[in-house]
Amino acid sequence: MDVTSTIAGLWAAHSTTLLLFLRRLLLAGLIIAAGRVLVVVLRKVINHASEGKLKLKVEATLASMLKRVVGYAAVIICTIMILDLFGINTASLIAVLGAAGVAVGIALKDTLANIAAGIVIIVQRSCRKGDYIEVAGVGGTVKEINLFTTILETPDGVYVSAPNSSVWGAPLKNYTRNNRRRMDFIVGISYGDSIDAAFAVLRNIAENEKRFLKDPAPQILVQSLGDSAVNVALRAWARGDVYWQVYWDQTKNIKERIEEAGLHIAFPQVDVHIGEAPSTG
Repeated sequence: MDVTSTIAGLWAAHSTTLLLFLRRLLLAGLIIAAGRVLVVVLRKVINHASEGKLKLKVEATLASMLKRVVGYAAVIICTIMILDLFGINTASLIAVLGAAGVAVGIALKDTLANIAAGIVIIVQRSCRKGDYIEVAGVGGTVKEINLFTTILETPDGVYVSAPNSSVWGAPLKNYTRNNRRRMDFIVGISYGDSIDAAFAVLRNIAENEKRFLKDPAPQILVQSLGDSAVNVALRAWARGDVYWQVYWDQTKNIKERIEEAGLHIAFPQVDVHIGEAPSTG
C-alpha cells in the first residue's frame, strides 16, 4: 500500500473529526485575536479617559489598575471559551478553580489584603500618581499604585516599594492634596533689638513676595521668648508646586534683610560667673 493510499484511507476514516478539530482550532484563533483586539481597544479607551479626552474622567492610578484587570479578565474569559469550544466541561472546571481559589485565598490572605487596600486607596483617593506623601516614616512622590504595592520615589531618587496594606493601615500625610502649604520663618533677634523693626522687615517681605497666597493672609508674630533671643515669625502660605523654591528664596532673603535693618540674629549664649569658693576654715 503506497503513502497516497494510506493518507486517503485515513482521510476517509477521520475526515469528519479532522475537519471539526480544524474548525475549532480556527475558532480558537479567532477568539484569541478578538480578545487581543478588545483588550487594545479597552486600554486605549482607559488611556483617553485618564488623559481627559472623554467625558468620563479616570484617575491615572485607577487607569493603570484597570488596564491590568482588563488583561487578566481577557485571558480568563478567552481560556474558558476555548475550553468550552473543545468540549471540556467548564462548569466543573470553574467549580474546581473556585474551590482552589478559596484555598489559595486563605494561604495568600496578606496578598489579597494588599489588593483590597490598593482598591480602597484608589477609590478613596487618599493619594494619586504625582502626589508627595509620607507614610510609616517614609516620604516620596507616588509613581504607581498597582494591585499589590505602592511605588514611591524619595527626593534623593531612591526607589521605595510599599505593600498597599501598610500604606492604607498607617496614618498618611499627603502634602500635595490641598495644593497649598504653610511655611514658618522663625528668626531669633537680640533682646536689645526692636521687635517693631523686625516686624516691619517681615511685613515688607510678605508684601513683596507675590508667590505668597493672599488667603490665608501672612501672619507676623512673636513666636516665643527664648533663652538668648526673641523669636519672631513670619507665617505664610504658598502653592504646593512652588513651596520649596519660595522657602529657600525667602530663608536667604530674610537673613539678609534682617541684617540690613541693623538687627542682630542672636545665637545661643551662656554666661559663666566665676567666684571664689567659700572658706571652710
